[in-house]
Amino acid sequence: MGLFRRFVSQTRKPEGFLGKLMLNSMNSGHSQLADWGFAHLPPLTPEAVVDLGCGGGRNAGELLKKYPQAHVTAIDYSELSVEKARVYNKTAVESGRCRVQQGNVSALALPDSCFDLATAFETVYFWPGLENCFAEAARVLRPGGYFMICNESDGLDASGKKFEKIIDGMRCFTAEEIEAALRAAGFSVVTCDRHPSKPWITVLAKKQ
Repeated sequence: MGLFRRFVSQTRKPEGFLGKLMLNSMNSGHSQLADWGFAHLPPLTPEAVVDLGCGGGRNAGELLKKYPQAHVTAIDYSELSVEKARVYNKTAVESGRCRVQQGNVSALALPDSCFDLATAFETVYFWPGLENCFAEAARVLRPGGYFMICNESDGLDASGKKFEKIIDGMRCFTAEEIEAALRAAGFSVVTCDRHPSKPWITVLAKKQ
């Protein structure tokens, strides 16, 4: 496997030296996409937020800023991501406002109906079965809670298709596929938005 392929494959589960480089790249390289996604959130005053597939922890940090009254839980199945996210959000972790833990989105070790908002930035490409994972997101949300998914690929762009061929286990979903899986998982209010000039998509779902 060539160096480029080995590096980009770290997006799935960062490990080792290349994983550390990838996590730094994620925190900086995905910031514009994430901020565009954040702009789609309705006015909220959540008490508890969970960031699923938190990567290097940058977006968990933005959630802490956006909702200063909220506790944020950040979850990733990469041990290296968990370590990085803890360091990135060290002050909030030490003060008790943020918890970072290793976990699998297909079987979250979290109680039912405990969050007001769940987010997933640049991560559902690797989730093992969208409907099951989305059902887990619905399970941990309180009634009326929101789940936001933000992807750099709309499932149709050439770049996304290219990386699907390079990275094992990656799949770029269309907004329609994501919406169908969300509705099958129990979300009844789903809205999708596409960036006017880039293949970015944000999908916002509400649990009734």
